[in-house]
Amino acid sequence: MITIFVKSVGIKQIIDEINKGLKGTIKNEFGEQTLHFDNKIGKGSIRIIGFDWGISLLDYNVLFYEDVKMVFEISGNSPIEFLFISEGNLKYSPNGKFVDLERFQNVILSNKTNAENSFLFPANELIKVNFIQIIKQEYRKKANNNINSLQDSILSIFRMDNPDVAFQHLGNYNIRIADYIKDLNACSETGMIKSLTIEGQLNLILAMQLLEHRNYENRTVLPDSLSKSDLKQIHKLADYIIDNISSPLSIEVLSRESGLSPKRLQLGFQLLYNKSVNEYVRKLKLELARDLLKDFDMNISEIVYAIGYKSRSYFSKRFFEYYGILPTEYRSQLKNKFKANIID
Repeated sequence: MITIFVKSVGIKQIIDEINKGLKGTIKNEFGEQTLHFDNKIGKGSIRIIGFDWGISLLDYNVLFYEDVKMVFEISGNSPIEFLFISEGNLKYSPNGKFVDLERFQNVILSNKTNAENSFLFPANELIKVNFIQIIKQEYRKKANNNINSLQDSILSIFRMDNPDVAFQHLGNYNIRIADYIKDLNACSETGMIKSLTIEGQLNLILAMQLLEHRNYENRTVLPDSLSKSDLKQIHKLADYIIDNISSPLSIEVLSRESGLSPKRLQLGFQLLYNKSVNEYVRKLKLELARDLLKDFDMNISEIVYAIGYKSRSYFSKRFFEYYGILPTEYRSQLKNKFKANIID
């Protein structure tokens, strides 16, 4: 494992200290510091941008070849960190014991005074994560900051009422925030236009993360959010689909089985499997069909029935679209290979 220590909150110092461990190159353009690296440690980029009132963006698009632990040793009051992971998963430790931070989960953190935060990036996994950091004492100087409208739990963090108590919000899973993150990273402008665009997107993302926190505290789930219990239902539903692959598996049927609305069902499958419900079901059917084609005792019509298709021609069309070969040709190749092995 590689361990990288960061002891500063200054933009240039943070990127310089990270680069001591990653040994890449740093580019400074229009107020952005971007570290690029491609070596035996891994490859990717880390970008940091500072804005007024103590707000900064630190985003990672990285793939490490071994575990990398980044330890942020902050003297004085720790910033509030709004995290959102678009790809992969992270581990976080404010005290030596790691907890999982998951893809699409809304995460808000603030450690106690003079403490360290550790983030563990697992090896051989693409990680895309955004950190929006707010230095509390700076943000409170902003006119019309309206922090008094926040929930008591996070308001006390902004006001630093309990500097020796850590704050940790591991909230619901939100697809809409992921869309805002895509827009943030897709900005192709330069100079002032780019800075204004990114700052505007940051404000939207912060608003969404604070809104999710408020609704989480009030036990209200946003239309584009999913709770852990929702995800458990969808995991169970995936097993149900496998066990009932020959039966009708429409969204309406699956919605009744899971107790989730069709919209929440679609959100969950998009979040967990990056597919719509129908795409996921079709993928399973075709993968099962491919395996059944290896059983020479079953004819293709029997396989079509076993996976719940009514038309052999429709099955052949879908199989060809997915694998680039007709099922009859695939089986023929398997038989020829089997005969060749017997002769050898």
